[in-house]
Amino acid sequence: MARGFGRIRREDLLKTACEVIAAQGFGHTRTVDIARAAGVSQGLLFYHFATKDRLFAEAFAYAAQRDLDALAKLEESGGPPMNRLRDLLRLYSPSGKSKSWALWIDAWSESLRSTELEDVSRRIDLCWKQALRRILDDGVAEGVFHCSDPDAATWRIVSLIDGLAVQATVHKRVLTRARLADLVRTATAAEIGIPLDALTG
Repeated sequence: MARGFGRIRREDLLKTACEVIAAQGFGHTRTVDIARAAGVSQGLLFYHFATKDRLFAEAFAYAAQRDLDALAKLEESGGPPMNRLRDLLRLYSPSGKSKSWALWIDAWSESLRSTELEDVSRRIDLCWKQALRRILDDGVAEGVFHCSDPDAATWRIVSLIDGLAVQATVHKRVLTRARLADLVRTATAAEIGIPLDALTG
């Protein structure tokens, strides 16, 4: 039986939506699937989220929040640029233990058809780029990194990780996580003029 308006929190609906979307994908998930999984009516779902696109966008933002919280903690640490760079590369690159990259890839694809989801994915993606750019700027200012164009380096590093992550997530036997990490570290070291072993400590 569907639960009433006052008996379920908005956050519960987002959590359920994330679980259903992770299992079925954005393209194959219907609002009725989420409503059934949450034990509520579609009316209640649309009371909280005016449209399917709004629900999907907010569910994706909810799913990404854990990673953003970890990123914020990293930035608040205030450690040396080299340490923060190593930590960010570990945090952003696929670990093999999280479903977040599969959700990201699916969200990017669905963003071609949903303005609201594209807005959310772009905003979250920008958080990562800005965090990396701040680390590179700090490293250059301290003379630790040697990079004439930190903005271009940021785009190239993030784009490399994104592309390799797609390969590692979609084509699971093509690229191992260890090989992916080695490729990212090698390219990053070359971008900022540091020895490769500085990123393996």
